This record gives sequence, structure tokens and C-alpha cells, in this order.
Amino acid sequence: MAVMIIRTTVITTTTTITMTSIATMTITTAIPMLMTTNKPPKPRRRLAARADQNPAPAPDKQSAMQDGEAAALYRLMTWLSPAFPVGAFSYSSGIEWAVEAGDIVDAASLRSWLAAMLADGPGFCDGVFLAQAHRAASSGDETGLGEIAELAAAFVPSRERHLETAAQGRAFVEIARAAWNCASLDRLVSSCGGTVVYPVAVGLVSAAHAIPLAATLHAFLHAVTSNWISAGARLVPLGQTDSQRVLAQLEPVVGATARRALTASLDDLGSATFRADLASMRHETQYTRLFRS
Repeated sequence: MAVMIIRTTVITTTTTITMTSIATMTITTAIPMLMTTNKPPKPRRRLAARADQNPAPAPDKQSAMQDGEAAALYRLMTWLSPAFPVGAFSYSSGIEWAVEAGDIVDAASLRSWLAAMLADGPGFCDGVFLAQAHRAASSGDETGLGEIAELAAAFVPSRERHLETAAQGRAFVEIARAAWNCASLDRLVSSCGGTVVYPVAVGLVSAAHAIPLAATLHAFLHAVTSNWISAGARLVPLGQTDSQRVLAQLEPVVGATARRALTASLDDLGSATFRADLASMRHETQYTRLFRS
């Protein structure tokens, strides 16, 4: 605010007096008060200029997920989630009999049992079938896919285990068709002919949606292991913390099994978990049962 000097002239009959200093002093002392209590806002143009000078940092292209990768992750998390309605919670893969027989009594024995099932039993075999089905479906080898599906259904060691994997495979395909259908899915499913067991179903559906094999296999083995632990936790029983400890301890086993299955052929199929196979057979005549297998 500019300083104003007011010049007042008083005319009398004898003399003319010019009064300048008093008015000037009065306004000079009033101006600081006005400047202190009524500070004008800064122009908006300056704020806009500063924003232009300091733009927001650009996203890191290396850490950003591509659209295809995001879609693949979203679908895998959905399809292999406990909330996906394939009925996995109603099967124990013979763990119920193992608990009754005293083979599994705590978290440590559950971890040992599941580590064997993963590395030397149905975990590895299902991983091989998933990988082979995924490759056949991705390459359009419908004849090969049908042969893999037939072998996978015949490879199951017990009646209840066959019921488990066939029912889950059928439910997985039906829900995928209803909610996540794509152009090639019906053709791939029809090429399997009869029964489509669970690992083959996951492999061909993932291939139809162009989801990478390695990610699919790791997610599948994690889902299977989590379901086994859930069954053991209800049967032993175990607390949630112990269940998570078992899952954490099995992480390297899951990773190693997935790597083996990725490089294995159908000639490498084989199981050495005889006690687990007997458990799935004896569960059928078990007197008290909470699970279907």
C-alpha cells in the first residue's frame, strides 16, 4: 500500500499555515497496522508456475505391471483361491485317516507328511500333468491333450482320490466356462474326451487364457498345499499360527517341486508315498468321517 501525504491548508486573516508533517505521521503509523492484519493472498499464477516447475514423479516402468500380467495375476488369484467353488474344502486326500491312525499328531508331523506328498507323491505328479496339459493346449495339440487327460485320470491310486480330483476338475471347468469363457476353451475341453481331472483342468484353462505356465504351476501347488493344511488344522486340530508356520516351512518344497515338474516329462511320473496312498484307500471304510476323501 502506497504512503499518502495529505497537504491541508488553513487560511486565516493574517497568515497561511501549511500543515504537512502531522498528517504524514498519522498515516505512516496507520499503514503498518493495515499491512499486518490484511495481508493480500499470493497470486494463483505463481502457485501454478511452481507446480509446473515441480511435476509429480513419473511411474517406474520397471515396477509397473503390464495389463496382461495384471490380468493373469487376477485370474490365478481368483481361480486358485479358497473362495473359488470347486469344493476343495470337503476333501483331505487321506489326511483324515492319517490323523486317526496317529501318523499326524501335531504341526511337525503334518509338515513332514505334506512335504512327502509334495515332493514324492501326488503334488509332483499333478504338477507334471498340469505342465504337460498347459503345453499341449498352448501349442494346439488336441490329440496330445486328450492322451494326457486320459493318463492323468488313470494315474490316481484310489477310488476316493479319483472322486476328489475328478469332481474338482469338473467344477473348475464349469465355472470357468460360465464366468471366464474364451474362444478356445470349449474346443480344448472337448478334446479331452471323458474325465478332466483337476490339474489338467487348471492347465488347459490357464493356457486358453494365455497365462504363463510357471506362475500357474506355483499358484496351483500353493493352493493344493494350503487346502491340505486346512484339513490338517481342523483334524489335529491346529491353531492358525501353527498352520501358517507349516505353510512357511513348506515354501521351499513347493518351489522345488514346481521346478522339477516344469522340466519333467511323462516318463518321469512316479510316486513313492505308499502310506499316503494307503490312507486314501482306507479312508473309504473309516467309521467316522468329516471329509469325502
